Amino acid sequence: MNFDFFTPIKESIVAHTMSQASSVLGQNIQIHSVENGFPDLAGVTIAVLGVKDGRGTNDNFGCGEDLSSVRKYLYELFPGKWQVQIADLGNIERGNTIEDTYFAVSTSVEYLLKKNIIPIIIGGGQDITYANYRAYDALEQTVNLVSVDSRFDLGTINDELSSISFLSKVIMEQPNNLFNYSNIGYQTYFNSQEEIELLDKLYFDAFRLGQVKDITLVEPIMRDADIVSIDVGSIRQSEAPGNNNASPNGFYGEDICAISRYAGISDKVTSFGIYEFNSKLDTHNQTAKLVAQMIWYFIEGVNSRAKDYPFVTKENYQKFTVLLSDDDPINFYKSDKSGRWWMEINLISNNKHKRHALIPCNYQDYKQALEQKTPSRWFKALQKLV
Repeated sequence: MNFDFFTPIKESIVAHTMSQASSVLGQNIQIHSVENGFPDLAGVTIAVLGVKDGRGTNDNFGCGEDLSSVRKYLYELFPGKWQVQIADLGNIERGNTIEDTYFAVSTSVEYLLKKNIIPIIIGGGQDITYANYRAYDALEQTVNLVSVDSRFDLGTINDELSSISFLSKVIMEQPNNLFNYSNIGYQTYFNSQEEIELLDKLYFDAFRLGQVKDITLVEPIMRDADIVSIDVGSIRQSEAPGNNNASPNGFYGEDICAISRYAGISDKVTSFGIYEFNSKLDTHNQTAKLVAQMIWYFIEGVNSRAKDYPFVTKENYQKFTVLLSDDDPINFYKSDKSGRWWMEINLISNNKHKRHALIPCNYQDYKQALEQKTPSRWFKALQKLV
């Protein structure tokens, strides 16, 4: 990795952290500073990196320019009983062109992934998600992307890459490594009916804000994700004013923190990003504090991983076979370790897709099968495999 991509954290933030109690998070992680230089990544599990480039954003210009407030409040938080080592790599500055920024992000994330380090990306427009996705090209595997957003950001293939068109680039451009896309929290009036119908035709998953009011329904969705991208605009404006596209409706602070924790708990999530934070529009640093707490909850989730997915043997799982009316059986597995559920697709011969043979689900999906109704997650996954 080219460490020259990164600039150190502001000395004022480092000095403020050193004035806090010795048990705060900022005094128990490695921080890229002028005095200490770039962190030693040996043994590191999670790496925070900022992206100070908002040129790809739509009507939220200025996002990513100042991430100091997020770090200030993150460093002041007290860690839980965490075992993982954390490093803050500093910031990727604006490149000469936005393509330079994308290259720096993609190259850095690729390096971290190969080191089994989970990057937490903060700042910049949500178009940075595309650069994050491209980092997986080198891994030669299909990936699942989950976006927490009030909008699909689909755009068209002819649009320039931006925060409102990155998804079309992910879906259409080669190499295409996307297996599944899921949106959590979309608001219907922000998305055309043509876009909603297109996602359905592609057998992707989209969950309206009202559908995930029971926030526990998010857990199986996150459990199948490799990349998680959160738009601050998905949070209601009263909770997070630091975004020019925020609206009166959206997730509450405690809900978005729970979603972040579910992302962390997932054994499969290998990168996590929070985008579209605009410090210029923030009120009393409220959004910065919330973003800091979201990062805290993600780290808390990583420390709570059950490590029971994917399973190697079936000895620690209860198996339930449901025979549907068309004589097509579905095997369900319940982990003895965590109590979580999966359902299995048996028709996979392509090695590239074998990691998608097990689909995270919940008890309600099992009950639905018992009622002779095919769970939608199982059906959509099957359509992409056959």
